[in-house]
Amino acid sequence: MAEIKYAATGRRKSSVARVILLPGNGKITVNERPVEKYFPRETLQMMIKQPMELCGLTGKYDVTANVDGGGMSGQAGALRHGISRALTRIDNDYRPKLKKEGFLTRDPRIKERKKYGQAAARKRFQFSKR
Repeated sequence: MAEIKYAATGRRKSSVARVILLPGNGKITVNERPVEKYFPRETLQMMIKQPMELCGLTGKYDVTANVDGGGMSGQAGALRHGISRALTRIDNDYRPKLKKEGFLTRDPRIKERKKYGQAAARKRFQFSKR
């Protein structure tokens, strides 16, 4: 009998997290490393575990994630988004709770591109009348 696995993709800013939930004992692995090693900051670890705690599933599912792009905070947010989306695949009744807390909302802020004839995205070169 094959194990049931729930997969989802989470995104925040320019970070992408591919998340797989498997029935287990609550172990979280990020890029083949334990979450404590990959995200040493306590606040980021807490942020990642929020969706599981909200749904009362702490210690029932193992999380395996592949995270890429952005910075530490963006990656943690993408992981939280991915876990939340995977939880809605387990049971759609979790959706209203997760939506109310804002865990299903993707953070769209990404770096604006530099435009030609300008120093940066919005910064202009110094203007001189003569």
